[in-house]
Amino acid sequence: CSHSSSDLVSEHPPFVRIYKDGRVERLSGTETVPASLTPQNGVVSKDVVYSPKHSLSARLFLPHKARELAAGNKLPLLIYIHGGAWIVESPFSPIYHSFLTEVVRAASCLAVSVQYRRAPEHPIPAAYEDSWSAIRWVFSHSDGSGPVDWINEYADFNRVFLAGDSAGANMSHHMAMRAGKEKLSPRIKGVAIVHPAFWGTDPVDEHD
Repeated sequence: CSHSSSDLVSEHPPFVRIYKDGRVERLSGTETVPASLTPQNGVVSKDVVYSPKHSLSARLFLPHKARELAAGNKLPLLIYIHGGAWIVESPFSPIYHSFLTEVVRAASCLAVSVQYRRAPEHPIPAAYEDSWSAIRWVFSHSDGSGPVDWINEYADFNRVFLAGDSAGANMSHHMAMRAGKEKLSPRIKGVAIVHPAFWGTDPVDEHD
């Protein structure tokens, strides 16, 4: 059904409009591109459901040459949490698909780009719970007997890195802290935080 401006509760450009009936209209970050087993810049990709309960998937990126090499050729593992103000974008967005393709091509790693439930339909901490669930799911492959062959065959769990941008950088930071607190094993080797979104209860003074 169509909505008029009188049905509008709030508007947060360039992200969302929220209507009285609960509908959320995303103003950006809604485009998607399919995964492809046909190499793009030497990288293949596929989507795998990691949380049937919440219908959440991860997009995996693998250098095509890794599939041509003998099994047992382990690669660094990158777990990536996308940005978008906790509200827009996904691992399937053109911007993140292209970015992870380039990272995997350049770094010769295996990447797992994580989908999470977004606000405002799913308020924080849902996104954090999902990101932790995804990390736990990835680590269920550390003994080589997880549900996804690419992770079993190619991931070197002695070289696991977390990364994210904006909201995803914030979540990467918190996931790394939680991994330490809960003694996640094997240990995460490092974290890459890109343009992190951090807020506090007090305004940030640029002169502080």
